[in-house]
Amino acid sequence: MVKIFIDPGHGGTDTGATGNGLREKDLTLSISRRIETILLSEYDGVQVKISRKGDQTVSLSERTNAANAWKADFLLSIHINASGGTGFESYIYIGNYPSRAATNQKRNVIHDEVVKATGFIDRGKKEADFHMVRESSMQGVLTENGFIDNAHDAILLSQPSFLDKIARGHTNGLAKALTLKKKQSKQSAPEASLSGKTKDDDEMYKVNKTLDGFLTAADAKAGKNKKSKVKKGAYYVFNRSQGMINVTKEKGMPGSWINPQNNTSAKTPSTFLIRVKATELWYYNNSDWNAREGTAKKGDVFTVVDTLTVNGSKMYELKSGAYITANPKYVEIV
Repeated sequence: MVKIFIDPGHGGTDTGATGNGLREKDLTLSISRRIETILLSEYDGVQVKISRKGDQTVSLSERTNAANAWKADFLLSIHINASGGTGFESYIYIGNYPSRAATNQKRNVIHDEVVKATGFIDRGKKEADFHMVRESSMQGVLTENGFIDNAHDAILLSQPSFLDKIARGHTNGLAKALTLKKKQSKQSAPEASLSGKTKDDDEMYKVNKTLDGFLTAADAKAGKNKKSKVKKGAYYVFNRSQGMINVTKEKGMPGSWINPQNNTSAKTPSTFLIRVKATELWYYNNSDWNAREGTAKKGDVFTVVDTLTVNGSKMYELKSGAYITANPKYVEIV
């Protein structure tokens, strides 16, 4: 198991650098959480700990103490530059230490992958007496991702899609440098197109009342061998066979068979995409503003299958079965 400690620079009362309407602490958190998500969703044998998950004030000592206590294998500290210049640079500790050569080798890989993914001007692979790489017991790298007070870089940093590129570059570098193993690919639920159809002619299907699910298509036709209950109001990907419908949340995964005759007024939704504008935004496990389940991050994109009015406010129902606010202050249609 490889343990990676990710440090979003600054936070809380420490905004870090500011410029062009941007704050370093917001950008570093957004990039770090993206890296965390990619690592955990795409690689096996990796654990991730992040020094702050929100806008908290965390001292430098608290950060390195946490990494050291956790016995991390590698530390990555994310920052945004300022005060003249443009582009990307990375740092390792300037002193002499046993793992210096190995640290530099890993840094070289990460650095090159970020430059490749972003197209940033390469400002070089550098050394400095920064606390995060000096006081951490494990190998560590600090990166400076563009200049917040440079108009060109700021335009890029304001785009969620570009933050995705920064995160992807770091993750690709970490994976190569630490020899991480990719998860075996799984077929995921296909995205619905605006016609309501999905790839390979699977369709999105809304169940308008709770139905019995059966083990096979023949069972569904005969009404025997019940397997499960199919939730009312949920959207599913389905395949037809013998006139029956195999309802599954993931294409290629075994589901329950239902008889479409039991589900009158079924509809295939007209879908569209939304992107989260807020730094963090609650999503819900039901069409209830009190049913909070977790938070989405800025730049996350979701497929909307329905729009509801809940207690006078608009809410989107997502293809995943979750719900999120439809307030244009927090989400935008893409």
